[in-house]
Amino acid sequence: MQFSANVEKLKPSATIAVSTLAKKLAAEGRDIINLSAGEPDFDTPAFIAEAGTAAIREGRTRYTPT
Repeated sequence: MQFSANVEKLKPSATIAVSTLAKKLAAEGRDIINLSAGEPDFDTPAFIAEAGTAAIREGRTRYTPT
């Protein structure tokens, strides 16, 4: 598949690269404090999940005015 010249110029995400490295090092047993991508290690609190579900059901899925 041929990609446009603009796509060919894209560089990999530094955030994803750091996150991948942190996960690899943690899997190797290294003590890592991963501050890269902000992936929480806890479930979404129920009240937030319920509010999000309600917003979707009510059609509130657009960006807010800026």
